[in-house]
Amino acid sequence: MKKLLPIIILAVLGFGIYGWVKGFYNTAIELEEKIGEQWSKVESAYQRRADLIPNLMKVAERYAEYEQETFTKVTEARSKATSIQIDPSNITPEQLQQFQQAQSGLTSALSRLLAVFERYPELKANENYKEMMNELERTENRIKVERDRFNEEITPYNNHIRQFPGNILAGVFNFEKKERFKAEEGTDKAPDVNDYMKK
Repeated sequence: MKKLLPIIILAVLGFGIYGWVKGFYNTAIELEEKIGEQWSKVESAYQRRADLIPNLMKVAERYAEYEQETFTKVTEARSKATSIQIDPSNITPEQLQQFQQAQSGLTSALSRLLAVFERYPELKANENYKEMMNELERTENRIKVERDRFNEEITPYNNHIRQFPGNILAGVFNFEKKERFKAEEGTDKAPDVNDYMKK
């Protein structure tokens, strides 16, 4: 029996270590999958906004036919924003920044477009335009909600892989810290519509 005791102890230790490693790995994968799922919701919300813009411009062109330069800028910004694809399992700070800059460019172009529309009372009275503006507002709210939820999904994952002793296994399995959405520089100040009118 004494000869078997070291073997039993080693077996118990081996199973314990195996269970710990397996638990860490599976939890990290589960948390990473939740991040990916939430990222797809972020992309879906942004895509919804991009899909609304052509319809909004189609209605507006009848009333604001002389604003072709603004329409072109919005179309270009929309094209750039929808061209950036990110793999949620491998989001780098650089990719997230590039994505945010493209979306910020579209937001800026869209803001200029909406400021232009202020000069056309007939357009603002159009029922289709009003409905699309309401839909755009709901979509912007959805984008904020999904971005916040994405950031919330990042926290448990980052905690899991950065806290001791999980951080040791994170290095072994190449689990890396994920980046969150950050506020754009200057977003702490509310935009002034008059600034867009000058552009």
